[in-house]
Amino acid sequence: MSNLENAKAIAQETFDEESFDESKVKKLPIGQLLKRVGPGLILTGVVIGPGAVTTAAMLGAKYGYQLIWLYLPIMFMGIVYMMTTYRITLLTGMPTIHAIEHYYGKFAARFVSLATFISCFFFTLGNISGSGAGASLIFNVDWKIGALIMIAILTYCYFSKGVYNKVEKGITLCILGMIIAFYFTLFGTGGPNVAELGKGFVHWTFPAGSVVSALGFMSTHASVTTGVYGTYLGKEKQWKKEDMLNGVMLTDAIVHILGVILISIAIMVVGAIVLNPTGTTITAPAQLAEMLAPTLGVAARPIMGIALLAAGFSSLLGNTQRAVVLLNAGFNRPTSLEHKSIKWGALIVILIAAPICFIYGGSPTQLIFIANVLTGVSTPIAGFFICRMICRKDVNQGLKQPRVLQACMIICYIFCVILTSVSLYNTISKVL
Repeated sequence: MSNLENAKAIAQETFDEESFDESKVKKLPIGQLLKRVGPGLILTGVVIGPGAVTTAAMLGAKYGYQLIWLYLPIMFMGIVYMMTTYRITLLTGMPTIHAIEHYYGKFAARFVSLATFISCFFFTLGNISGSGAGASLIFNVDWKIGALIMIAILTYCYFSKGVYNKVEKGITLCILGMIIAFYFTLFGTGGPNVAELGKGFVHWTFPAGSVVSALGFMSTHASVTTGVYGTYLGKEKQWKKEDMLNGVMLTDAIVHILGVILISIAIMVVGAIVLNPTGTTITAPAQLAEMLAPTLGVAARPIMGIALLAAGFSSLLGNTQRAVVLLNAGFNRPTSLEHKSIKWGALIVILIAAPICFIYGGSPTQLIFIANVLTGVSTPIAGFFICRMICRKDVNQGLKQPRVLQACMIICYIFCVILTSVSLYNTISKVL
């Protein structure tokens, strides 16, 4: 039986409309909700990689508080993407790419699979560079040597047992560590200028030359690909249809996006406070450490190195597996994190991506930024089919049409397509 046929069989067995009564589903207490969440935490670790840290710092250093408003659409889009993809999966019993194949055929599924895989591959380039940059700050070694050390540790994690639980726990620790480190620095600098911060939230404008940077930032923080991968992690967590209505799905989405924003906004604000007044432009990892210097002094360099290393490791661990899971999904291959094809596939992706990073002649910080801009290409492709599925009557059969969610998903999709088109046009124009 193929992977898709197996998914359909599970859907028919688990999601039978006659055995499901929406009115009998009760909201779970907070304790049980927290036990049921998990994919959102892993997704936070995937998102908050070196790219998110670097891009947030670059925007804060270059534009001060002017782009702080981006966190409002990021919060909105992040929750909408996850709620939409989760709902489709819990209603159909099939993760996103399998559902696309079911409704639109193999070609559509493979097209989305390849697009999301390429996006994740570019993300991996940034994660390798960021991990190496973190190691160079801590141990004062060449960033390529640091990256090789992290790849060796990563390989061990891939081939150990209980991959999902280890990834979830490890990433949770990294997230907590980054929140503590950056907020300690934020409060140590005296906090933000409240008036300028408030102005940044209400003035929705792009400073000259910031559109491409904004795309890289938003594509890192709020991505359709993140929601797509979350549907496969939900399968690992053994979510059921009731979790769509008992609060689990919403809680997981909120946990994810709050974790992303709590870390990232602190980094951007610290960049605005410390680096923007000096006119510093970040071109090397050592300059990221300057953000922590006002409160940590000589300890700034190793602590920023630890933050980059933690971000790089957690994102590498989750994102490389994400790339292979999404690729396998489009070709009816196994998607379980424990399956050997996922483990070996993730290792192959690393072995291909690492030489590209090492051959690249520029700064690893520049590579991180370029890689995160390129991750935006998957949203217009995957989002097109997701918008269509959430609006299908047969997907929502037996339940009220989610008109608000449908409208929000379409608005988010159009916004991302416009931003992506403008950014690609500006980038190509500069190249030509």
